[in-house]
Amino acid sequence: MVRGIDKKSEATQEIVETALGEMKKIYKSKLLPLEEHYHFHDFHSPKLEDPDFDAKPMILLVGQYSTGKTTFIRYLLERDFPGIRIGPEPTTDRFISVMFDEKEGIIPGNALVVDPKKQFRPLSKYGNAFLNRFQCSTVNSPVLQAISIVDTPGILSGEKQRVDRGYDFTGVLEWFAERVDRIILLFDAHKLDISDEFRRSIEALRGHDDKIRIVLNKADMVDHQQLMRVYGALMWSLGKVLQTPEVARVYIGSFWDQTLRYDVNRRLFEDEEQDLFRDLQSLPKNAALRKLNDLIKRARLAKVHAYIISELRNEMPAMFGKESKKKDLIKNIGNIYDRLQREHQISPGDFPDIKKMQEVLQNQDFTKFHSLKPQLLETVDRMLAIDIAKLMGMIPQEEQELVSEPLIKGGAFVGIEDTISPFGYKKGEGIDAGFGEVDWICNRDRARTDPLFETLNPINGKISGAAAKSELIKSKLPNSVLSKIWKLSDVDCDGFLDIEEFALSMHLINIKLDGNELPNVLPDHLIPPSHKGN
Repeated sequence: MVRGIDKKSEATQEIVETALGEMKKIYKSKLLPLEEHYHFHDFHSPKLEDPDFDAKPMILLVGQYSTGKTTFIRYLLERDFPGIRIGPEPTTDRFISVMFDEKEGIIPGNALVVDPKKQFRPLSKYGNAFLNRFQCSTVNSPVLQAISIVDTPGILSGEKQRVDRGYDFTGVLEWFAERVDRIILLFDAHKLDISDEFRRSIEALRGHDDKIRIVLNKADMVDHQQLMRVYGALMWSLGKVLQTPEVARVYIGSFWDQTLRYDVNRRLFEDEEQDLFRDLQSLPKNAALRKLNDLIKRARLAKVHAYIISELRNEMPAMFGKESKKKDLIKNIGNIYDRLQREHQISPGDFPDIKKMQEVLQNQDFTKFHSLKPQLLETVDRMLAIDIAKLMGMIPQEEQELVSEPLIKGGAFVGIEDTISPFGYKKGEGIDAGFGEVDWICNRDRARTDPLFETLNPINGKISGAAAKSELIKSKLPNSVLSKIWKLSDVDCDGFLDIEEFALSMHLINIKLDGNELPNVLPDHLIPPSHKGN
C-alpha cells in the first residue's frame, strides 16, 4: 500500500469520478437555473465550478495565535512546507493552502484565483487586501496526495483584535467552511480564553457543525490533575459559544515532534491521536458523499431563498412608496419566514440567518426580483427525489478496515504493512556524524547499550517490539518520532531488534534529543555492520 492516506482501488475511483461527473451535470442543468433566477449567488454563495466537485478533501485549521496550527500541519507532513513560519507571536498572517505538487513552491493569491484548475476563483471578490494575504504552498508529500490543508491567520485577542484586517475575515472563513470536509478548532492548554474575534469566527462556522472537530493542543505542558481542570474549563467555554445540546468531542494531545514535558498521559495522547487521525483518514473515502450532502443542503436553501425573494417581490407596491415598503419588509422579514414556513411546510432550520439576510437585502433592488416560477422549483424537487437517489446508489459506501492495528501512526498516514511497529502509531549534523569513519559510530556507546539490551530479555539474540518500546519511551519523545526511529532501526524489517539495531535506535534517540532532525532513509554509514549487503 502506498504511504499516505489510503487510496481507493482503481475501479472504485472510476465509479466515484463518474458520480462526480453526474453531480456536475445535475447541478448545472437543474439547480443552477433556480439560483440564477433568484439571485442566490448575491445572498449566499457563488455558483459552483468544476474544481469545486473535483477538488481533494480539505481540512481547515482555525484557532487563536500560538495554538499550534502550523505545527500541526508540520506534524502531519513530517516536514516543513514552503512559507512555513512558527513562533509564539502571531506568525501566520495569511491563509495558506497546502496542496500536493511534485514541484514545490509558493503561488501568490492573485495568481491562485485565476487558475481554472483550482477551486479558489470566487475568493477574488474579497479584493487585494485579502489576496495579498492568501497563498498556496505546493509540497511533494504523500499525505497531500489525498487531502489538502488550509492554515489560517492566528485569531487575535486583546488590543490586537481591534486592528482591522482590511478584508472580511469571517466572510472568508464562511466561504472555506462551506467547501472543506473538516474544520479543526485548536485550543492551547494554557490559553483557553475565547476572544471576541474567535467567538465571531466560531459563529461563522455555524451550520457546519458536522464538520467541526476540536483539539486541545499542547496538553503535555500540564500534569494530569491540571489537564482534568483545563479540559473542564474548555468544555464550559465551548458550551457558551457553540450553543448546541450535544457535548462537543474534544481530542487531547500534543501535536508536535518534541519531547513530552509530562508523559504521564502518554497513553491518553496516543489513543486520542489515533482517533483523530482515523477520522481524517476517512475523508478521501467519504469525499463524494460529503459533496453530495452539501449539494442537497444547497438545493434546500436555494428553494427557500426562491420563496423568500418571490414573496418580497409580491409585497412591493406597483407605483409609490417603494422605499418605505422595502424598509418595512426588511424589518419584518421574520414574519415572512413564519408565513412561508406554514404555507409550504418548510422546516425552520432551512431558513437563512435573519440578520445576515437583512444586511444583504439593504443593497438590493426589490423591483428586480422575480415572482415564483413553479417549474424551476419542480425541477429541483425532481432532482432531490430522483437524481440524488440515483447518485446515492452509485457512490460506494465506506468499507470498514478489518485490521487489529490502527492504520495511522503519529504524524504520518501509513499503510497496513507498517502495523508491525510497536508504537501503533532537514538533515541534521547528528545524522552526518560518523560519515567517512572506519568504525561504526554507534559502537561508541555500546558499553551502555549492550548491557541494557540484555536486561530486556532477548530471545535468540533479539528483543520484541513491546520490550523495545518499554525502553524507548523513557526518552519522552512522542510516538510519531519513536515510530520513525523504530522503522529506521529495524533494518531487516522483521519486527524485532538485534543488539546492533538496538544500539542504532538509542543513537537515533540521542540525535533527536540533541535537537537534530531524523533522516527519512537510513544513511549507509549508520547501517549496522552485520546488516550491510543484506
